[in-house]
Amino acid sequence: MKGYYKMPEATKAVIDEDGWLHTGDMALKRSVDGYFKITGRIKDMIIRGGENIYPKEIEDFIYTHPSVSDVQVIGVPDQAYGEEIMAVVIPKQGETLTEEDVKEYVRTHMAKHKTPRYVQFVEAFPMNAAGKILKYQMRDDAIDYLGLQNAADIETA
Repeated sequence: MKGYYKMPEATKAVIDEDGWLHTGDMALKRSVDGYFKITGRIKDMIIRGGENIYPKEIEDFIYTHPSVSDVQVIGVPDQAYGEEIMAVVIPKQGETLTEEDVKEYVRTHMAKHKTPRYVQFVEAFPMNAAGKILKYQMRDDAIDYLGLQNAADIETA
């Protein structure tokens, strides 16, 4: 790939000086056959105070809560740590679930640093026409919902 059509800034952001395309995918090389297996997205990783936290791990655990229908975990800006964890939860119909219920469930079963600082309950996630969840939109919505505009303006690595 030589670049994005009529988008020099986008091209510059993903193709380095040596011509390598940085896709943003994380992968593991399989020792058996030498092929790579895509395991996630770098942008889906939350970097909280220098610790790498993978939202999928937290999502997979929160799914096991009997009152949770669906969940997405995102990183939101934080002035002290760079990013904080936020769980956006769709409760099962007719179930009662509080922010503290979700936090306690994670805190008592996972490492303490994986406990979401924020929990929001929604009826649906924003999606594109193909049904893909728009995490970037969730992050933007969370910045407004939580009043994190000042933290969002801080440039991190």
